[in-house]
Amino acid sequence: MFNESIKMAIDGMISNKLRTLLTLLGIIIGVGAVIAMVSLGFGVKEQVKNNISSLGSNLLIVMSGGRTASGARLAAGQGARLTAEDAYALEKQIEGIAYIAPAVSSSYQLVVGNQNWTASVEGTTPNVLDIRSYKLAEGRNMTERDLSSRARVCVIGQTIVDNLFPEGDAVGKTLRINKAPFQVIGVLEAKGQSAGGQDQDDVVYIPLTTAQNRMMGITHINRITIQAENENVIDQVQGEVEQLLRQRHKIKAGDDDDFTVRNLAALMETMMETANTITLLLGCIAAISLLVGGIGIMNIMLVSVTERTREIGIRKALGATYNNILLQFLIEAMVIGVVGGTLGVILGIGSSYAISYFAGWQTVISIPTIIIAVVFSVGIGLFFGIYPARKAALLDPIEALRYE
Repeated sequence: MFNESIKMAIDGMISNKLRTLLTLLGIIIGVGAVIAMVSLGFGVKEQVKNNISSLGSNLLIVMSGGRTASGARLAAGQGARLTAEDAYALEKQIEGIAYIAPAVSSSYQLVVGNQNWTASVEGTTPNVLDIRSYKLAEGRNMTERDLSSRARVCVIGQTIVDNLFPEGDAVGKTLRINKAPFQVIGVLEAKGQSAGGQDQDDVVYIPLTTAQNRMMGITHINRITIQAENENVIDQVQGEVEQLLRQRHKIKAGDDDDFTVRNLAALMETMMETANTITLLLGCIAAISLLVGGIGIMNIMLVSVTERTREIGIRKALGATYNNILLQFLIEAMVIGVVGGTLGVILGIGSSYAISYFAGWQTVISIPTIIIAVVFSVGIGLFFGIYPARKAALLDPIEALRYE
């Protein structure tokens, strides 16, 4: 009986192709929209995660300039400024810090022979490679000796090599930064673009002391990057960093900080929560079309019951029971849900790839979302098919045979 009901449902769909297509469209578009929108939401989450992770994990960024009690941002350097000594004090006195790297940066023109390139040059310490998860392709990293001697040495990324040393073999060569000669001591392995499109290989690192004393003529630093040992201690480290800096800068109780500490782990958590909300919102909006598709199934099934009243009367006169008629129409509704859900999956996956290709937005197709969408489409078909099926099953056979 079950197989026969499925066969009758499919035959009914084939014999009324246009009506079936219009019924299927609601489910197809609904399922496709859910999959495409949720994949876009997951893509946003992944992009946020990659953008922050590309900077390193378990990071605190300390910058000059705090916030007033009203929330207004003070200009960097206003009041007391961060110094390298601040960074070394933090590293020495606070437990839970894996690496720390004070830094200054500025944009300079780089020249090698008749080749030139403009890039941001960062004066920092050797720990920056560990914090940023860079590996050396060749050569060596900066050393404490380079810092103490204010050496004119630099470690460069692959983009700098490609543009200024097209023949390769950059280690040992001279690179002019703002007309000053620097020896290339190391080349970093290529990392490619970050999820946000930033070229992670367009970097030049020089010793912090060299940048401060021989290029910029300053004693302060722009920022301190701190990597905690693990995510469990990062909040504790942040609290101790803020407390120690207030002591060193002689900030009285109740006064505003002259620095800002950004917790990238907390920032990522906040942004991920926002992305989850966006994903849920997109999914709910798309799910409305599934509801509309379900109403379409109910309407078409009601029309089908009306058109097949005499057929139902004949079947009941020949011995078909209430359950037989109910099962037949529920199976028809379920078949519509299955077929529409399957085609909707194809549409949703295709739309996700199209969004990535044409709009350039990252999308992540989720298998659980596909399964949920298909199950939901079948459930929609059954739910909205119950009323028409019961109406058909409750028809009086004598009245049904008289129906014109």
